[in-house]
Amino acid sequence: MSSGQKMESLSFLPAAHPVYPDSMLAVYFDQPGGPENLYLKEVAKPSPGEGEVLLKVAASALNRADILQRLGQYDPPPGASSILGLEASGHVVELGPGCQGHWKIGDLAMALLPGGGQAQYVTVHEDLLMPIPKGLTLSQAAAIPEAWITAFQLLHLAGHVQAGDYVLIHAGSSGVGTAAIQLTRKAGAIPLVTAGSPHKLQMAENLGAAAGFNYREDFSEATLRFTKGVGVDIILDCVGGSYWEKNVNCLALEGRWILYGLIGGGDVNGPLFSKLLFKRGSLITSLLRPRDIKYKQALVKIFTEQILPYFSEDCPQRLLPVVDRVYQAIDIQAAHEYMEANKNVGKIVLELPQ
Repeated sequence: MSSGQKMESLSFLPAAHPVYPDSMLAVYFDQPGGPENLYLKEVAKPSPGEGEVLLKVAASALNRADILQRLGQYDPPPGASSILGLEASGHVVELGPGCQGHWKIGDLAMALLPGGGQAQYVTVHEDLLMPIPKGLTLSQAAAIPEAWITAFQLLHLAGHVQAGDYVLIHAGSSGVGTAAIQLTRKAGAIPLVTAGSPHKLQMAENLGAAAGFNYREDFSEATLRFTKGVGVDIILDCVGGSYWEKNVNCLALEGRWILYGLIGGGDVNGPLFSKLLFKRGSLITSLLRPRDIKYKQALVKIFTEQILPYFSEDCPQRLLPVVDRVYQAIDIQAAHEYMEANKNVGKIVLELPQ
């Protein structure tokens, strides 16, 4: 049976529940490959372990890591679910042993996950849950944890952003990019972005970017012109190899180049080290998904205390997750195709059957 046939046959399942009470529907693929390999599969419902809760998932969101994992290029961390999904929103339906009372059954929450979010249920450590700010829908909330905490980590923990810094954000219309623009502004720094179309650049400027440059042209020279030859203090780079020379060229003296992805490849040919040394620049690498639980607990705590209140509808300088499209889980193939075509501005959200 082809994956397309699997999708068709599952469309006849009841929308609200899988066949058995101890099972659930989850996004699945049997072998690495294209979006056509994705389908909804009935799998065992997880049970919460020590210090964990069981979240009934209303919505999850797509990340580039999901595509890489589907292609067989990014395995989940040891012990993590092999199901796709690094963030989710929903409500607590079960508490595992040893929970400290932070959450109760019925609470609405969103979760930072190492995997497993694109299913009807997911287990998560209680300290990796966050309350959903007032005025946000569950679909909006699902677009926050991975993207916004990644952007927060890159800017503050890796980049040590300061007021007045110039920050160049590659893929400025992505989930992380749209978050980073707003967080850069909140820190009193000046966000600049690269993107691939006038529409995406305009959307980034609407979010607060001071300027936007089309990456199909020489963004490095445009950045230097904007900064009057000084260059940028921080670069948030999810592209990697193909951008290295332009990155170093527009990096300010003692600037911080933060690498968190390799969309443009991992190979570098040329005098990277000598050019970086001449700038006295720092090349800092960062990944969130493989980090240990203690690091993530501390990060979620800081984010919850310092940033989450600004998502509330009562906040005059409100932060907002940017949601481009919402797909039903049965349409997971189309959602992946849309992301791979680089059409989205902000996050692509997936709603799970209830």
